Amino acid sequence: MASSSYSFMQPLLLSIGLMLCGTKMLVEGQFAPTPEPDQRNFQQDMVDAHNEYRSSMGIEPLTWNTTLQAYAEAYAKQRSGDCALIHSHGPYGENIFWARGPGIENARYAVDGWWGEKNDYDYATNTCASGKACAHYTQIVWKNTQQIGCAYVFCTSNNGGYWVVCSYDPPGNYNGEKPY
Repeated sequence: MASSSYSFMQPLLLSIGLMLCGTKMLVEGQFAPTPEPDQRNFQQDMVDAHNEYRSSMGIEPLTWNTTLQAYAEAYAKQRSGDCALIHSHGPYGENIFWARGPGIENARYAVDGWWGEKNDYDYATNTCASGKACAHYTQIVWKNTQQIGCAYVFCTSNNGGYWVVCSYDPPGNYNGEKPY
């Protein structure tokens, strides 16, 4: 997952195991309200954002899978009380994301954060820059992955915000294998 230099008012990249993105916007000394993601477009936005990036790399598009969505929804509900940045370690590939503040109301925000890890990935050596994480990026572009299902929940801890999870099948990120 790539990182860039960000100003105080732009998204702040958090490194916890794998790189996760979050935003905190201050307005008159208070955190700005966190708008709810647009549920009507969430599914299509997730598919479109993933496929736009996959297409730019010449990789086949993903399709939405309701079984993966149900798995993601169940895990998101488990995390709603603590919104801990912990993976489910289930049978699918997985990307997780937490953010608060303006800008997260569209699913693209999470996918853009994961895609940003591309700048730290070296395809030739199939490695990530020292101290960086790239597994969210490589899961997005894993050539054998064909389906996706995602969900989000409002965090009742961590000062609010939203916790997003996407499940991928077949999963990616196998040791020693390149994503594409």
